[in-house]
Amino acid sequence: MNRKGILIVLSGFSGAGKGTLVKALSGKYDNYALSISATTRNPRPGEEDGREYFFKTVEEFKEMIADNALIEYAQYVQNYYGTPKAYVEEKLNEGKDVILEIEIQGALKVKEQFPDTLLLFVTPPNAQTLEERLNGRGTETADVIRDRLSRASEEAQGMEKYDYLVVNDKLEVCVEEMHGIIQSEHFKASRNNEFINTIKKELTRFAR
Repeated sequence: MNRKGILIVLSGFSGAGKGTLVKALSGKYDNYALSISATTRNPRPGEEDGREYFFKTVEEFKEMIADNALIEYAQYVQNYYGTPKAYVEEKLNEGKDVILEIEIQGALKVKEQFPDTLLLFVTPPNAQTLEERLNGRGTETADVIRDRLSRASEEAQGMEKYDYLVVNDKLEVCVEEMHGIIQSEHFKASRNNEFINTIKKELTRFAR
């Protein structure tokens, strides 16, 4: 069977461990590609174009919008961020499963454009664990943590729109569960129409 990659959108609460999970998954298995976003913000020290981001001018980014060259985009703090369609399609055609880490509104926009997208929502086992993880980072003020927990309460309203929940309790277990979900998706009948039609055609010579 020719195996085309699956577009995976990963969302979840701040502090749920999305970044850690993706890093562990792509470190363990080589069939994953992390989508690289385009942005109009300036590169930070050590960042390279085409590795962390595709760095664009505002004019270049607006051209990409006009050319329908982005799967989704948004503006944060005077900078644009978006997902280039060409890069994602290139990786999918190579047979890579492409992971896109974005928030709920962006995820649903992607699903509209690409109905075959697999939507995964990462959550801790309970709210207390989420609070402990946010506090444990030691990088944010109590006010920021309260804001993040408040936002998590809002984001929870969209969880049922996702295809699968990924409960990140123990990282190693979670990585295996997530890998298992994605691999199972490859064998869905709806993703294998070409194979089904070919074998049906081949079998017609045995028909009585």
